[in-house]
Amino acid sequence: MFQEIQAVFIDRDGSMGGTGHFILPIDFSPYPFTRKALKKLKDHGVKLFALTNQHRISKGEATVADFRMEFDELGFNDSFICPHSPIERCGCYKPEIGLLLEAQEKYYLDLKKTVIIGDVGSTDMLASHKVGAYKIVVATGWGERSKSDYRQTWLETEADYYAEHLLDAVDWILKKGKGAK
Repeated sequence: MFQEIQAVFIDRDGSMGGTGHFILPIDFSPYPFTRKALKKLKDHGVKLFALTNQHRISKGEATVADFRMEFDELGFNDSFICPHSPIERCGCYKPEIGLLLEAQEKYYLDLKKTVIIGDVGSTDMLASHKVGAYKIVVATGWGERSKSDYRQTWLETEADYYAEHLLDAVDWILKKGKGAK
């Protein structure tokens, strides 16, 4: 049974805007429906957290502060950002769960009562699977290819819902979970 949702984690590139590829915060544009989707969750008392791998920070192309400012402007309660290169093998680069554990500790979350929305199965969905969160793949960004061309990279799990886009994902959460109020 779908439990009351404490928080929703949302991937950035390809899920909130862009193509799935890195875009500097100064050049990033959310999809037209992103702000409406985020507002719907906030209006239902759901905490919003950005959850993103941003290895270009480790190359000096952007800063954590650049991304935090972007997420604050979009209305997120907090942002959890991995600045490391995937070759560093840190514990926070999705599909590792370090960022989720940090959020759990900081906000006293039961991760089984959270949702992770993303466009990449091999990072977003595998991290969700490891902590028992609900999993939603959006078709934007890498989402369509994640469900087909790259499905073999995350065979150990299945999404709870395949959404057309972020607003569709939010509508599904609110319908299934009846919101957090």
